[in-house]
Amino acid sequence: MAEEKKSKSMVFESMYPLIALIFILFTCVDAATVVDVYRLIQYDISGVPFGSRFSSLNHHAVSLSYQRGADLSRSVLILPLRELDLGFLQDYISQKQSLGGLLILLPQTFRPGNVGGGGGNVVSETQGLRNLLAQLENFLVHANIPFPVYFAFENQETDAMLADVKKSDALGQQATATTGGYKLVISVSEPKKIASPTITNIQGWLPGSRAEGDSNQLPTIAVVASYDTFGAAPALSVGSDSNGSGVVALLEVARLFSTLYSNPKTRGRYNLLFALTSGGPYNYEGTQKWLKSLDQRMRESIDYAICLNSVGSWDNELLVHVSKPPDNAYIKQIFGGFSDVAEDMGFQVALKHKKINISNSRVAWEHEQFSRLRVTAATLSELPIPPELLESAGSLSDTRQLVHEDAIIKGVKLVAESLARHIYGHQRKDIKIFADDSSLAVNPFNVRSWLDLLSQTPRVAPFLSKSEPLIMALKKELEDYTTEVSVQHESLDGIFTFYDSTKASLNIYQVASVTFDLLLLLVLGSYLIVLFSFLVITTRGVDDLISLFRRPPSRKVKMV
Repeated sequence: MAEEKKSKSMVFESMYPLIALIFILFTCVDAATVVDVYRLIQYDISGVPFGSRFSSLNHHAVSLSYQRGADLSRSVLILPLRELDLGFLQDYISQKQSLGGLLILLPQTFRPGNVGGGGGNVVSETQGLRNLLAQLENFLVHANIPFPVYFAFENQETDAMLADVKKSDALGQQATATTGGYKLVISVSEPKKIASPTITNIQGWLPGSRAEGDSNQLPTIAVVASYDTFGAAPALSVGSDSNGSGVVALLEVARLFSTLYSNPKTRGRYNLLFALTSGGPYNYEGTQKWLKSLDQRMRESIDYAICLNSVGSWDNELLVHVSKPPDNAYIKQIFGGFSDVAEDMGFQVALKHKKINISNSRVAWEHEQFSRLRVTAATLSELPIPPELLESAGSLSDTRQLVHEDAIIKGVKLVAESLARHIYGHQRKDIKIFADDSSLAVNPFNVRSWLDLLSQTPRVAPFLSKSEPLIMALKKELEDYTTEVSVQHESLDGIFTFYDSTKASLNIYQVASVTFDLLLLLVLGSYLIVLFSFLVITTRGVDDLISLFRRPPSRKVKMV
């Protein structure tokens, strides 16, 4: 009995090295790291495909140091933005060369919400990378790419992986199933069409005060800003400047006038209409549908509209973009009001006229939707030229670092003072209604808080639900400052089709070569044979071990 227990104990003890060997097999052969990645947008315009058409990955990693002419159909090319050769990438994709996938590594400075900072060299480097990223994004969103494309942010894990991959590629040891290396895996379902994407508009109202005995409808001034974005990676498209800055400015103007209008004695003879519109990147479709939904009398009562677009990154000059001729009386009035206030504040505004073509469906500025319905309007912006379709609408490079709170505050003062002078009849008078030391001063904390929130919140309309927390927050903010707040949900134009799967987890495995696997298998097999032999000898004896390998004697059957 004691001998049997002793043999069992020896069996269990002999298993410890085996367990340790198996543990080494799993820990050394496959070491996994998980990184958040963001997929290049996938969409169609009138059935024409754009963006990345696939989402799942299961290939080895290569770097730009790979041997030219090598087959990359089962490889993921890792491209750090800092080392990007845009011409090479454009040629590679344009020539439709095979590639298993593309992973673009972005500096942490472009992570949404990152305020950053640094000296002059850092700012100069960041600006150069920002320009390069804008060019890259413009190329990718207008290309049809038949493989998965993802963005990720640099960190210690990706830096270490890239360094190892570069060394192997430089030695001509491209990662394969035979040689080993790093394997990148993204396990997601293939993208599906987003059914009936919606756009949501929010409007708030500050009613003016009629003079006693006046039964006529009061004129209305509208202040409008588009809040949604569009970018190469929907999950990263926060649009701090385009048009987060415009939204922040509108909310602060609404807050200032809500204080003025809360007192019957200072309530103006104008109604004020504030609207946060969606569909801005798509020819301002939300603005068009919102305007058409207004009562005709209401629309006809609009004296003029001021549209705010990208007012967070300028120094000494803002531009007033208009569609009507500069000599139009209303345009003169709007521009004159802005010019007087700007002069008092120590900067300039300039007038930019662009005639619209009614037969052309392209709408470059939000005020053009008003002009098409014969409503006078202008866009206040730092942008000197009208952006192209799906451009300057919340790109990857449009982050919190780009926006200056002081620029937004100056824009708020410009709009608020010019409107107040017009409403209260103080044109061409150096009167500061919203002076810094008064109860009507711009609140920098409000500006900063909303700017920080918007700079962390992707706002690509087709991926926002009707009850999106941001939409609810914007609605509540307008309810705090205005009355009769309403929300309008509309379907996005059918020419645009969008696909889901915008964010995923990338699993990075450091995989050993097949040679290593065979060697490990050989060692493991040898160990098991030796272990088995040892156990048989110690428990039964050498004769029993030898008998296992003897050929059993044949039995002769006697026939009767």
